Amino acid sequence: MTADFETQLRAVSLRVTRPRLAVLAALRDHPHVDTDTVIALVRADQPTVSHQTVYDVLRALTDAGLVRRIQPAGATARYESRVGDNHHHVVCRSCGAIADVDCAVGQAPCLTASDDQGFLVDEAEVVYWGTCPDCATERTSQRSASSEGH
Repeated sequence: MTADFETQLRAVSLRVTRPRLAVLAALRDHPHVDTDTVIALVRADQPTVSHQTVYDVLRALTDAGLVRRIQPAGATARYESRVGDNHHHVVCRSCGAIADVDCAVGQAPCLTASDDQGFLVDEAEVVYWGTCPDCATERTSQRSASSEGH
């Protein structure tokens, strides 16, 4: 996998560095994580890497299109390495869990706006909000427990 990351970095004219490789690996294994989590994951392998280095790497990888920064309304920015497609996200209102959702129909139907106002649309961002299965189960269990007490 490291060879794949090295190829990706070289393809966008970025030098191959240990911090860049570590960030790409962290995001491959842990999609939708925030900056602090990326720092912790990178430091598990490279304890001397600074916060600033990870911030700089995330910015460089995002600018180069190897990483996508997502920030659902009211949430902390998260990062993922799934790029180059038009996928969306579903976010749990309760715990903040995020999962990928493929575009509903066809190649990229969301890119055909009903009225693009003359813009050349190249990306659409859709966020679905709801309750994840774990939180829904927990709520159902809490309701059952409270109704049994009355």
